[in-house]
Amino acid sequence: MAVQMSAIDDLRKTMAKLRAPDGCPWDREQTHQSICDCLVEEVAELLDAIDRNDFPHMREELGDLLLHVVMHAQLASEAGQFDFDDVAREINDKLIRRHPHVFGTLNLPNTEAVLNQWDAIKAAEKKNGPAAEGLFKRLPPQLSALLFAREVFKQVEKKKLPAEGAVDGAAVAAQAKGLDEQSAGKKLFELAAACRQAGIDPESALRRHARLVMDEVEQKAQTPAR
Repeated sequence: MAVQMSAIDDLRKTMAKLRAPDGCPWDREQTHQSICDCLVEEVAELLDAIDRNDFPHMREELGDLLLHVVMHAQLASEAGQFDFDDVAREINDKLIRRHPHVFGTLNLPNTEAVLNQWDAIKAAEKKNGPAAEGLFKRLPPQLSALLFAREVFKQVEKKKLPAEGAVDGAAVAAQAKGLDEQSAGKKLFELAAACRQAGIDPESALRRHARLVMDEVEQKAQTPAR
């Protein structure tokens, strides 16, 4: 009796055929680097579908995103580096390892405890990995400046880093008081518009300042207390 293939098996078979010598010339020419821009675009389209609660398009965009996972895995498989099963196996193992309260006997009472345990396991993995993280975890350069700045401040708060002088905590708290999505959007829009009038690129300005905060916090952390 023939074994029925799953939908993901069908997709992998299709991708292998597209990459084969008698497959599609365009697909055979692609590399990990050449499809990066398309990947970013697909993620943006998926986020748009999610924002609009457009489930038919969400399904379509998730498929486009899955296509990229399968294609990157196929490229790596052809080079003898890893394949799709390795990718799936690694993330599955990670989920089980980082959820000992679900797949083990550990008892965690709430979400905060779960997140703390996740961070502890992740830190242990990084410590035993090829390169330990610095004071700040590495953030992808492709991240937008706004998300980059938010992540920098998140790490300052989360790790209780010495940010005095680099971040005005009182000013941040004052602006956060009573802030909602509408007022935040208005302030950000007005600031972006003001930057345009002043001839300033808001992306570059924010990213540069966020990196400055990181440098000042790291310098402060390395300075011996007097």
